[in-house]
Amino acid sequence: MPAYTDIELDSPGFTAGSLRHMTFQSPALGGRGNVLVHFPPGHDGTQSLPAVVLLHGVLGSHWSWAFNGGAHIVADRLVAAERIRPMALVMPSDGMVGRGSGYVDMPRAACEQWIVGDVVGAVRQVFPGLGGTPLFIAGFSMGGFGALRLGAKHAAMFRGISGLSSITHFDQMGKFVETDSPDFAGLREGDKSALYWMKRNRGILPPVRFDCGIDDRLYGDNAAFHADLDAAGIPHRFVEHPGTHSWQYWHEHLGETLEFFEDILRE
Repeated sequence: MPAYTDIELDSPGFTAGSLRHMTFQSPALGGRGNVLVHFPPGHDGTQSLPAVVLLHGVLGSHWSWAFNGGAHIVADRLVAAERIRPMALVMPSDGMVGRGSGYVDMPRAACEQWIVGDVVGAVRQVFPGLGGTPLFIAGFSMGGFGALRLGAKHAAMFRGISGLSSITHFDQMGKFVETDSPDFAGLREGDKSALYWMKRNRGILPPVRFDCGIDDRLYGDNAAFHADLDAAGIPHRFVEHPGTHSWQYWHEHLGETLEFFEDILRE
């Protein structure tokens, strides 16, 4: 794993609560990328902690999960209630290509490698307590696609995978943003499909769950993905809830993802 040298880290004395901000030069992006990291009370990155990579949706960035979804508040509440152990939340940008990268590699920015290589590597370098500890991946909407596809493709990296209101195939990105950019012209099915990698790596897949609101524009796609996984004999958990494609839904249901990861650690 490369050593990252061009890292700008916020000063703890001026940081907002538990959130640490990082900017660093990413070989995968060919430029700078941003990451927000949350540590639970009493932790500063030197203690050993499992970590959850949380991926955002289109038009968002590294701050979205915290400042729109209150992810750190949800996590701290569950820790205080002893429903999960302390976990770090690693919240990167998607690579900031166009209106949404889909977390795929493309000619001008390798956004997949940014997540699974640079983000994980730099965060573990700066915060040694996260080095070698269990790693999970989750996300909503486009970030759900990133979590499902990258978690399945890089199955050996992750102990668990979770998606909320997920895009399940890259072509569904068109429901939110334009996808006719030259950036995406060379994508193959392995770049576009979470199902492709779940079938290919079925023997080493970590536990998988995903949920969706029944009034979400992606509900039919999630139900179809559930049926496809069932037909392929791939174990997973699919949960339906009332709700739409909204921050209210993701704030309300993120806790189920974190408790799913806690269950994996207990097992």
